[in-house]
Amino acid sequence: MTVPEVVSRLPLTRRLVEYELYSPALREKTRLRILFPTGYGEDGSARFPVLYLLHGGDDDYRAWTRKGGAAEATRQSPIIVVMPDARNGFYSDWVKPGRHGRTPWETFHIGELVPWIDRTFRTEARRESRALAGLSMGGFGAMSYAARHPDLFSAAASFSGVLDTNVYTFVIGIAARRDGGPPGAIWGDRSTGAVRWRAHNPWDLAVNLRGMTLVVRTRTGLPGPLDDRRRPDPVEAIVFHESLRFHRRLTLLGIDHDWHYGPGTHDWPYWAVDLREALPALHKAFADPQPPPASVTYVSAEPSYRAYGWDVQISRPAMEFSMLSDAGEQGFTFTGGGTAVIRTPGSFEPGRTYPTTLGPHQADSLGRLTFRLQLGKRSTISVRL
Repeated sequence: MTVPEVVSRLPLTRRLVEYELYSPALREKTRLRILFPTGYGEDGSARFPVLYLLHGGDDDYRAWTRKGGAAEATRQSPIIVVMPDARNGFYSDWVKPGRHGRTPWETFHIGELVPWIDRTFRTEARRESRALAGLSMGGFGAMSYAARHPDLFSAAASFSGVLDTNVYTFVIGIAARRDGGPPGAIWGDRSTGAVRWRAHNPWDLAVNLRGMTLVVRTRTGLPGPLDDRRRPDPVEAIVFHESLRFHRRLTLLGIDHDWHYGPGTHDWPYWAVDLREALPALHKAFADPQPPPASVTYVSAEPSYRAYGWDVQISRPAMEFSMLSDAGEQGFTFTGGGTAVIRTPGSFEPGRTYPTTLGPHQADSLGRLTFRLQLGKRSTISVRL
């Protein structure tokens, strides 16, 4: 794990501090702002949950404090608010270079920033005390990161989010070009690499969000009470359609979520309201977190992933989705291709041998069972303990 280096620290107010970091993953300097809870510096023992608040396209790490009223909205909140930069990178590791190279935003945010925040500040460094929220591109980032890293986050909120990249695919190409890359710089060419696109897409990954506190807020694009304009806003109409599809997907899966929509446009007055009105749900998630799902179902197109203590490593000739389903103390079902190595959480007696439908398996020193599955072409194997 690489460690960012602090280049500068600039206090802006009693609560707001701007940091410049050198990121080994990005291979360049990047900035972020952090809002500390009132009295953070006076009490040297209290620890706090963390909200990662993500900006939208054509904005940066300063946007939420300059335009979104983040400081005012969180003045009474006992949380640390982290606002990192992402340029127009769609909170992903790029597969092709842009103006700044193949920017690995996900690797920086997840692999470097989250551990640095927990090491540097008095956080409650656990899944139940981390949440994500963001607007537009940042709404995508919040739901995508939560779905791809359920061991790290327990709540996510999207405001006018890009929540289904299977529709209106041109939006991703526009973001790539604005950061100096070709249309396929972020996830590759859609026509030949749709799986990689879907591997980050909140709609495709929605099943992974079970057991989290979720907030989905959007407007229809028709002028609303906070608008001076009279014409409809096509951008908000697009994200409304995507958010609606995502809401319907969650509903079909039986995943509870807070769904809100109404007239309005793709603009800051509405996102400031969204943040204020979403905060009570996030506070409740921190105070009374939902338990992790008793039976884990997780989909991914990555060659390795982790979910609630289950580890999956896959060797296969081409990128494709796999699914770990109904995973618990009684066994699991796995669907995919190639060869898979699956390790259970450490919930078994170390050194003890357990009978399974694949023969006896001995728990390692951490109480984990390891299964090696020869799947060949895409198939499904169920293992009972």
